[in-house]
Amino acid sequence: MNVIFVLIVLSAFLFAGWQQIFFVSVPGSSSAMEILSKAMITSAGGAVELAIGLVGVMALFLGLMKVAEAGGMLTILARLIRPLMVKLFPDVPTDHPAMGAMILNLSANMLGLGNAATPFGIRAMQELDKLNPQRGTATDSMALFLAINTSSVTLLPSGVIALRAAAGSLDPAAILPTTLFATIGSTAVAVVAAKVYQRLLPLKVDAEASVQQVASDDGEEVPLKDAAKGYPLWVSLVALASLVALIPVSVIYGRSISPWIIPALMVGFLGFGLVRRVRVYEVFVEGAKDGFKVALRIIPYLVAILVAVDMLRASGVLGAMVGLLSGITGRFGLPAEALPMALMRPLSGSGAYGILASIINDPAIGPDSYTGYLVSTLQGSTETTFYVLAVYFGAVQVRRIRHSLAAGLTADIAGVIFAVLACSFSLG
Repeated sequence: MNVIFVLIVLSAFLFAGWQQIFFVSVPGSSSAMEILSKAMITSAGGAVELAIGLVGVMALFLGLMKVAEAGGMLTILARLIRPLMVKLFPDVPTDHPAMGAMILNLSANMLGLGNAATPFGIRAMQELDKLNPQRGTATDSMALFLAINTSSVTLLPSGVIALRAAAGSLDPAAILPTTLFATIGSTAVAVVAAKVYQRLLPLKVDAEASVQQVASDDGEEVPLKDAAKGYPLWVSLVALASLVALIPVSVIYGRSISPWIIPALMVGFLGFGLVRRVRVYEVFVEGAKDGFKVALRIIPYLVAILVAVDMLRASGVLGAMVGLLSGITGRFGLPAEALPMALMRPLSGSGAYGILASIINDPAIGPDSYTGYLVSTLQGSTETTFYVLAVYFGAVQVRRIRHSLAAGLTADIAGVIFAVLACSFSLG
């Protein structure tokens, strides 16, 4: 991450400096370096505002997750999909809290809950770090989880649907099948890429750290022995079939269902806790305290990555890349209007959201054109990889990310390719 961070900052500085020296600015307008300086200060403040804005969301969902954990929901979920999770994460015991946290994070992403998935992902990273034999270095499981998170299968991109409806789309939910296709393809690529890269860059563990148990942050020891037997195969198959059945439901009733999701999650989690005789209020408050601490801990990481990304955008490097690549990508179904979206999405979620809004509200393009469908699908089917890296690894103080970024960017590229294929096929 050190190399990536320095390269982004240095390229932005050099490009802006070159413009400052060799180009005469229009009288009354800001120079390249003035624009760059303003972007740095603004994005640094914006990073803190973003983290503060996450405090409430993270406190809420980590509180709910604490209730679910106390009631045994995470163990139930982990055992339910044991056959798949054991294959994907052989280093994580199936009855470990990390399994349930990862499942809840991926489930929230599938439902398009946005920031609601972040607390689950951070909790998953914290639990995975308890199994980490080399603290400060990303494990294979962490890298794979991040890659899947970046490309997570999405059933209901509710935020994009709402934006399309506001832009006057005749069928705002028409992106559901294209988003589902793109995310299924990118997730498959993410898994394969992470598995391949981990063989090329194996985790080097100190001999003294290679033990059968790893002490957690509170001093308790987490056993690495896989003790969970899981549910019978037919139960897992029924659960998988139920999930598949949600696909046509989400396509048909997506707009009607989306407003119910977050309230239903809260009622469902608390109701589960009550049934399991959990003191839901006290347990919820304890979990919310953790969410508050984590949100404050990630501020330095957010400041670093968001300042670097905004420098890249303000300096004109991103615009130059669009100019160089648009002639090539246009031949493969990625027009010049959509290319900034494809380049910005892994770097900045808010930046990509702004690009999406400007494109679909442009009378010359609109939400129901090919470009409108494509950028909507890209927004719903790819994740802000650098943001996820900064937040998730920042929460557990991981500095050596190994192949995590490569796997995440591979998934992003796959997401763009599958989005182009889906929209080209859908619109003929």
